[in-house]
Amino acid sequence: MSAPVRVWLNRTYAENVFFIEQLRAAPRPVVVHATHGDPDSPVLAAADHGSAEPADLPADGYVSYALDYCARHAVDVFVPQLHQLALALARPEFEAIGTALLCPPATAIAAFTSKADGYAVIAGAGLPTPPWWRVRTPGELWDAVERIEDAGHTACLKPTAGAGGAGFRVLTREPYGARRLTGWDPRVQVDQVAAALAEGGPDGEPVDLLVMPYLDGPEVSVDCLADRDGGPLTAVGRTKEGRRRGFTTEECYLDPVRRLVRATGMAYLSNVQFRRFDGRPVVIDVNTRPAAGLHQLRLCGLNLPWDAVRLALGERPEYPGAEPDVRGIEYTLVSGIRPVLQRRAPGRVSLVRALHR
Repeated sequence: MSAPVRVWLNRTYAENVFFIEQLRAAPRPVVVHATHGDPDSPVLAAADHGSAEPADLPADGYVSYALDYCARHAVDVFVPQLHQLALALARPEFEAIGTALLCPPATAIAAFTSKADGYAVIAGAGLPTPPWWRVRTPGELWDAVERIEDAGHTACLKPTAGAGGAGFRVLTREPYGARRLTGWDPRVQVDQVAAALAEGGPDGEPVDLLVMPYLDGPEVSVDCLADRDGGPLTAVGRTKEGRRRGFTTEECYLDPVRRLVRATGMAYLSNVQFRRFDGRPVVIDVNTRPAAGLHQLRLCGLNLPWDAVRLALGERPEYPGAEPDVRGIEYTLVSGIRPVLQRRAPGRVSLVRALHR
């Protein structure tokens, strides 16, 4: 039997328990390390070796910690989430100790660290985006909102920095009322945001936002695997409409992703999200990391986590010329129970014990 491949995931999101499951489905033995700042992250319990990370390390300190961790545990492949850019810049140091980084090059990561800079890169690659405005002052906010409303749309905002939909809000002129107390409401009044911009951040620094039309139609999230030079190997879109999920290989989604991945050298796993504006697909976000829903592609017969690890090890998975046949695959998602690491406090009832009886 071949020696196990040692893979480390650092401070990743909870859904990557499924990433770990797909690594375990590989034809070769895999030993998974996971670290996290939250001792209750289910990723720690899903891994073969789960442990706490040091808290509040700056980026350079975290790179030193990661190099030491990889050397002590003979990590073959490191899948970085936290401090991805700083770690990518130190790629030669990891290679010197025998660890391959499973992430795009630093140039590609840096291009999308700011969503505003990312939109400029997307447009430069010839891909469609919705109209957007970078907003730092109350005047810029009102100007953007009025332009969007004059065109018959509702405005929304999100911070230029941050992961996923963190900080997303729909802008409204409607006063706050009792009917907005029923359930979670993503809306915020424009004048409240204007006041916050005038006040500035916690240390007086300017607040940096993107404002654009709110696109409430179906979403398509394209997962792409590329070789170490950024050459696309395969891509599949995941469709989301209400609770219903499915897949698509329509070229109106896949072709822009391939062009963007080639243009930026986006090696390994990435994710590009689309919605429709004026009847055509537009890019709304680019992630330089594996998406939380990547595991859903197992329904298409794909194991992209393992294929990405193979690429990092210098191997090359083979794909047929056409994308997989995804017709007729429809499903939905529900939450489930996952174990966590046991707390070593005497006398406490352990969920972990209960789950494994």
